[in-house]
Parts: sequence; C-alpha cells; structure tokens
Amino acid sequence: MRVAICFPPLLCEKGVPLLSQNRQFQWFRHPAFIYPVVPASAATLLQSRGHEVLWLDGIARGMSPEAFLSALCAWQPEALFLETKTPVVQRHWAWIRELKARLPHCRVAIGGDHVTALPEETRANAPVDAVLMGGDYDFALLAWLEGSPQRHDLAELPRIDRTLTHWRDYAFRNGNFLRTPGAYMMAGRDCWHARCTFCSWTTLYPHFRVRPVEAVLDEVGHLIALGAREIMDDTGSFPIGPWLHAFCEGMIARGYHRRVRLNCNLRFGALSAEEYRLMRRAGFRLVLFGVESANQATLDRLNKQLRIEQVLAGAHDASAAGLEVHITLMFGYPWESLADARRTAEFGRELLRRGDAATLQATWLVPYPGTPLFRELEAADELLSHNWADYDMRAPVMRSPLSANEIRALVSETYRGFLQPRVLLRHGLRALTHPAYAAKAIRSLAGHLADYR
Repeated sequence: MRVAICFPPLLCEKGVPLLSQNRQFQWFRHPAFIYPVVPASAATLLQSRGHEVLWLDGIARGMSPEAFLSALCAWQPEALFLETKTPVVQRHWAWIRELKARLPHCRVAIGGDHVTALPEETRANAPVDAVLMGGDYDFALLAWLEGSPQRHDLAELPRIDRTLTHWRDYAFRNGNFLRTPGAYMMAGRDCWHARCTFCSWTTLYPHFRVRPVEAVLDEVGHLIALGAREIMDDTGSFPIGPWLHAFCEGMIARGYHRRVRLNCNLRFGALSAEEYRLMRRAGFRLVLFGVESANQATLDRLNKQLRIEQVLAGAHDASAAGLEVHITLMFGYPWESLADARRTAEFGRELLRRGDAATLQATWLVPYPGTPLFRELEAADELLSHNWADYDMRAPVMRSPLSANEIRALVSETYRGFLQPRVLLRHGLRALTHPAYAAKAIRSLAGHLADYR
C-alpha cells in the first residue's frame, strides 16, 4: 500500500508552527525543527513490511500549502497519517476536508494528544477514517492498515531509516544543538514519572517503557556513521538506575564519548553528583530539566513530587560535573499571585547568574484537553475558552490573577536574564569557540522576546 506520513504547512501571521514531537505548541518567528522520532519509526516499520512510504514534512521543508498538496496528490497515496496538536486541530480538520475533495479514495488517520483525549470531536468535524489513540503511532498505524493487533514491544522495532525520513531537514535549525548536524532519538516512551498534571504526553504514554541498552548504543553508532555530531534523546525522562549506568559504560567502552555529544531530558532529585559525573565522562553535554515554578505550593499542586531544594542541589551538582543545565519555567497559573510569578522569574535569572543553569525556556501555561489540569479547571469553570486555536500561548485561556500583559512581561523579564553581565560574559567566551551557535542563540533570544512582546 502507498502510505504518506506528512506534516502539512500551516500559514499564520503568528509564525511557523512548532508541531512535530512537541509537548507544548508554539508559533515561532525563528523556528526550531524537532525530528519526529515516533512517526519516523512508523515510516520505517511500514516500509519494512513492504508498504511504499512517502515522508513529506511541508513545515520543515518550507513548502507552500499548494505546493505541498500538489506533491501529495501527484504521489497518489492510498492512505495518509498526520499528527495534530490542540491549537491547530481545527486547521487540520479543514485541511483533511480539502484533501478528501482532491483524493476521495485516500484513507486518512490522525493521531496526537488532542485527538486521543477527544476522539469523537474529530470524527464529527473531519472526514477521517481513523483516530489513532495513544502515542505508539508506529504500531497503531500498522495495525490499522493491516487489520491485525500489534505487540507494542519497542525491542521489535527496526532501526529508523534516516534517509527515508530526511533527517537532515531537522539537523541544523534547532537550539539544542551546539554541534551540527544533530540528530534525535528516543531511548524510551516517555517519562518514568508521568504524573505532572499539565503534561499532555501522559495521555499518549501512560506506561513508561525502555529499549534495550545495546539497541540504543547501536543507534548512536549508526548516527555517528551518518555524520551526526550531537544527539538529543527526547525521551520525556531519560532512563536512570542500572540502565543509565550500563548505557554510559557502553558509550565509553565503544569510544562514542569521544565522537559525539549527547543531550537528554532529566528530573531533578533522581541522580547523585557521581552519576552526573559519569554522564559527563560518557559524552553528555546538555541536560534539560522541567522546573515549572519556584513556588513549592505550585510544584505540589502539579504533582511534580519535587522540592525547590532538590532543584538547587541538582542544578549545582550537574553544572559542577561539567554538564550544561537547561531549565523550563511556566507562567500564568490560576492560583499564583504576581509576587509568586515574579519569584519564579527571579529564580530562573538567579540560576543563570550563578552559572548553575546555562540556558532556560519560559512559556505560558496551557491546560491541554486530556490532562488532569484541564479537567480540574473545567470542573471549576475556570476555563475562558474552548476555541482550541486560543491554546497557543498567545492569550489567556483560563482565569488568572495576572493580566495577559503581565504574563508576557514576566516571560520577557525571564529571558532578559541572558543579558545579565555574568551571563553575557560566559556566553561571550562560548562565542569565541562556537560563533555559529552564538549567532543562533542571539536570533533565538530575539525571537522569544518578540514573541512575548
């Protein structure tokens, strides 16, 4: 069967949609493209089973809507899969209607956290043939096409075909990469904590699973052979414990630690100072942590199971080990006062000032359908909108003591932490050895400040 896996371009005055494999949606003036690992696994799995596969990402390739649709129609797919997100699901419904008018015999399947939470809504608003529930698009798509259930065993998946899925389209325009070309992989699906009330990916992957250590090491070796100089593992929380130790020891034993740098998502309070040092010896460079708020009451309400003291200690230990720490912060909690939010902004700026955080990301809290946070706010009549296009971090969608302008100002204030003298000095020294990365970082900072102007 001829199957297309695609990301249609979506024109909007707000910018470029940050859509593929993204836990929180934003429109970016200076976009970063994330290689969608699970859809890429789906493409590879289908091809290994004898299906003819077209990979067409109109967003990453900068295609116009008409050029994209023309290319797709010329290929004449018999089936098509696309991933959606809450703020663009209505646009995707319209696009599917247009596609069906042009290719009436093409079967369409749609997936993502939004349609997993509200499948009947999409069936009522778009002529889809299937709504794939959960995040295992590879197994689910194969089961839909072949009409047989699949075991969701990650160890049985073939290694992703990076040529089929145009990995170099995502290898350069990404702020996580110090060295390019960079590549993405996933050691597991998705987060071993999986309890944060705001996270929509817990609806996709409610049970954490990991791939065999040797399989992940083999993938690292394959990416090195393709020319990747840095690899981002996008598992929601990188595996810890014996798995982590075996992986790090394997990186060193194979000599990969001298040939590539690794980045990953982690949780504070999970690793010791010695384990951070082991990761550094194994080739890890950047570790990303979700802090979300500097207020303990908020962390408790989000079910982060994290203490502020653990954030401070973990950021210091990881930085002292030679790792670059990236933290994420969010603003706009309905229960936080302006003083609470300012505490978070200053907390992020202080970690930058100390050097215990090298970079940070500040965003607007969005309660996506399917999350415990959404259900909590809906039950309390705290939601201001059910127009999903509003859920794009540009306007409040829930009641808050803070105005929209106050939230934007707080996000901008947090990002201006990069302009502190100590931080500028550290990044200025980095610019001497990596000028291209420094230029990219400046463009990214300018874009963030413009986005939250």
